[in-house]
Amino acid sequence: MSDQADKPATIEDVAKLAGVSIATVSRALRSPEKVAESTRKKVTAAIARTGYTANAMAQNLRMQRSRMVLVLASSIADPNFAGILTGLEKTANDRGYGVLIGNTEGTTGLEQTYLRFLSTGMADGLLLLTGYIPVAGEPRTPLHTLPPIVATERPVDSPEISYVGVDDAAAAKMATEYLISLGHRRITYISGGPADVRSDLRHAGYQRGLKETPETLRDWRVEGDGTSESGRAAVERLFIKDDLPTAFFCFNDNTAIGVISALQLRGYRVPEDFSVLGFDDIPFANNFTPGLTTIRQPRHQIGEIAMNLLLDRIANKSLPPQRRLLHGDLVVRESCAGLLRRQL
Repeated sequence: MSDQADKPATIEDVAKLAGVSIATVSRALRSPEKVAESTRKKVTAAIARTGYTANAMAQNLRMQRSRMVLVLASSIADPNFAGILTGLEKTANDRGYGVLIGNTEGTTGLEQTYLRFLSTGMADGLLLLTGYIPVAGEPRTPLHTLPPIVATERPVDSPEISYVGVDDAAAAKMATEYLISLGHRRITYISGGPADVRSDLRHAGYQRGLKETPETLRDWRVEGDGTSESGRAAVERLFIKDDLPTAFFCFNDNTAIGVISALQLRGYRVPEDFSVLGFDDIPFANNFTPGLTTIRQPRHQIGEIAMNLLLDRIANKSLPPQRRLLHGDLVVRESCAGLLRRQL
């Protein structure tokens, strides 16, 4: 290997390989949002090939920026996480940032660890998928001492934090109206956990759907926790009371799968005997039998918008917080059917 090959890469090497000027490379590192996407990609690829990454990181430290973003999730096993992460990472990479993932499992100790990590300046911003601001002892850490934060997937109870997610209430209303259009009048909503604000938003949408019919329909909420086991348990409770709906609208697909499994174990057919509708459109929803009718979340798009909002806020901390609610799509498969007149 030549002596030249052993020398650390320079910004000139990056500029030559990318086919741009040294000033453009410098601008791509300092203010990537001001550089065309195609140019950013050339510079990023050249940095990776030349090994200039260490030099770029040193420059970022001098600017007091790490060019890293921390994504904090309650569980990376959540079926929605992968789709959102794909959108987050792609957007971050396109804008010259890397992504760190923190999996808290709802543990306060881990949350405190990640907050201490943020305080060292090793991440420029925080993307929250937990639904709440992490705690680092009492009193709570003031928001103004933390780097820019954007919440996604689960709303955070703070007007100071931007949020990007599906419009839970509007999507739930659409799902309820679809079941009503099939002739169902006894529709049970099986909720998520009591601390999950999405469950209440979806219940509110379900209620709006019921109220917009000329008939008086029962607001029939059965408590669950978002797991398939809670869906099975909800069915068993209803059978014990001998008080049965004709259709189930479930907080999420996991719950709906549990409902279908419990009904099938009792010898019932879906959708011939009961209709079941989920929420999320997780990958397994289309591989289950029957295929699950559900609300599809635009997970990739949610991730892209959330990351762009965060990086814009990092570049300009005076930007006001935003709330972006995206449209959910009804995906019709085989788990719902029209109600026969003899069943009414």
